[in-house]
Amino acid sequence: MAVLVDSHCHLDFPDFASEVDDVVTRAHEACVGLMVTISTKISEFDRIVAIAERFPNVYCSVGIHPHEAASQPDTDTARLVELAKHPKVVGIGETGLDYYYEHSPRDAQMRAFRAHIGAARETKLPLIVHTRDADLDTAALLTEEMGKGAFPGLLHCFTSSRTLAEQALALGFYISLSGIVTFKSAADLQETVRQVPLGRLLVETDSPYLAPIPKRGKRNEPSFVVHTAAKVAELKGVPLETLAGATTENFLNLFSRVPREAVFA
Repeated sequence: MAVLVDSHCHLDFPDFASEVDDVVTRAHEACVGLMVTISTKISEFDRIVAIAERFPNVYCSVGIHPHEAASQPDTDTARLVELAKHPKVVGIGETGLDYYYEHSPRDAQMRAFRAHIGAARETKLPLIVHTRDADLDTAALLTEEMGKGAFPGLLHCFTSSRTLAEQALALGFYISLSGIVTFKSAADLQETVRQVPLGRLLVETDSPYLAPIPKRGKRNEPSFVVHTAAKVAELKGVPLETLAGATTENFLNLFSRVPREAVFA
């Protein structure tokens, strides 16, 4: 099978503390050629980048999750740009707006979001956007900021409306799908996926969360992305190998700092 990429996982989380090496090995055995371990706290960036440095097929991002926008050190665009100079950093985020839990005030989330957008614009690294129950503000803010100067990006773990998907695509963004797309309750999402061009899709695990069927209920890990890819291939009406090849090519087009040989090593 063509090589897959897990474009969003959290290898630094405690769930993997005792077995990161085994998790990465299982991913390789499942034809997952590369993983991006995602930053949620700027205060823990050193630990995140250390994991990326340990493995040739693991890269990372730098950023602050919207849940942490009020509790993390105040971080401006310049600081994010400086940290993004590390060669293993390939994306900015995850960042965005989460109005479901609202662990941070909305104004703090928006300030952090704009700082990350500025860093994506300056570095040309993709903005990794988390959005939940915040479609209108997410679309408005991204559209406003795009008017100030273009930047690449994706909506990760996409579960939002078809309208937001269309707005994101119009901005040049990609759509990344997690194990949620395999759930029986995800009929609306599945219909949206049928409409998104194959050339704008990525797959991810968001592990250790959201294990796909048939692994639902277990701790998720990068090797499980094959099940998400299989479901997306079914929805798009293409062979799994075609889906894998397309999503990996899309990943390389978006995450342009990743050497092509790193995926196929």
